[in-house]
Amino acid sequence: MALGLGVALYHARFGFTSAFRQLMAVGQGETLRAHMLMLAVASLLFAPLMAWGTTAFGGPLSGYVFPVGLSVAFGGFIFCIGMQLGGACASGSLYTVGSGQTSILITLFGFIVGSVWGAHDFGFWLQPAFVWKTVSLADTRYGYVGAVVFQLIIIAAIVAATYGVERWLNPPPRVGPPSENGLARVLRGTWPLWAGALALAALNAVTLYLSGKPWGITSAFALWGSKVLAATGVDVGSWYYWSVPHAGGLAAPILADRTSVMDFGIIFGAMAASAWGGTFAIAKRPPGRIVLARLIGGVLMGYGARIAFGCNIGAYFGGIASFSLHGWLWGVVGLAGTVVGIKLRPLFSMGVPKQTDSSC
Repeated sequence: MALGLGVALYHARFGFTSAFRQLMAVGQGETLRAHMLMLAVASLLFAPLMAWGTTAFGGPLSGYVFPVGLSVAFGGFIFCIGMQLGGACASGSLYTVGSGQTSILITLFGFIVGSVWGAHDFGFWLQPAFVWKTVSLADTRYGYVGAVVFQLIIIAAIVAATYGVERWLNPPPRVGPPSENGLARVLRGTWPLWAGALALAALNAVTLYLSGKPWGITSAFALWGSKVLAATGVDVGSWYYWSVPHAGGLAAPILADRTSVMDFGIIFGAMAASAWGGTFAIAKRPPGRIVLARLIGGVLMGYGARIAFGCNIGAYFGGIASFSLHGWLWGVVGLAGTVVGIKLRPLFSMGVPKQTDSSC
């Protein structure tokens, strides 16, 4: 599954960072509409699996349903500031590293540092003042059927709103047709956004059915960094994060951790896809300001993901597909964080899409 996710992310160039930036900077909603297609299909696929509650191997199955509260609001907000500075989101960091953009390793390093910091502070953010109520749209007398209908109505409203914003702002023209067609496009070219959306939704549902949990990314970063600290003598095992909600996780080998294995698979999948397409190339060293921006962005994303119960994949994608209200809250505050991130980008000599920029 992880290899397939890496291939799909690479070929579709399926962006979360760029989608939020395009919408908030110039009102272009095409990529966000692809998100909505992905979420709609994932919701339809997740609902029967979660209602059944059993994996393909007979084990327990559940989605990512977590409390709404200040921890999610603040975490999602700073995560999306970090996305705009770091140059990639959680999934984007993995597949761009796999495609040869080694400069994103700076973002990934910051991500790990921020994740460990968030794990250290995790108990603080679980105070009743910061974590309120767990709300699932399926917890009504209409169950998952009602949750799907309600969620599809929300998604349709968002799609309609993006078209309205585009007509109002007259956004830049879209990029022209791809140079590859047919099988060549599938193997070496750029996939249409709708194809990437469908692939990611299907692969996430398969991940849920086989492993019992939706696709996640950033918990592995906390594990990797915490293991490094533990090796230096820091008593990370006494942290609330590792002693209560993830008890025993720190002692297990990295390759026994499902999320770590999937993260490695995404990198290798993107590497294979880029090598097959002849586009794999090691990126040049970025300027100093970009290095600083990526480091800061990575730390913000790592910390934000931990206290918000996930990143753009675990909280936004997985949370919404699991009918958890915290996923929608993450998306709303994420747009606000994106606005702040866009304002900060010029301080680091990073570009901001303009109304006349057709490549935004």
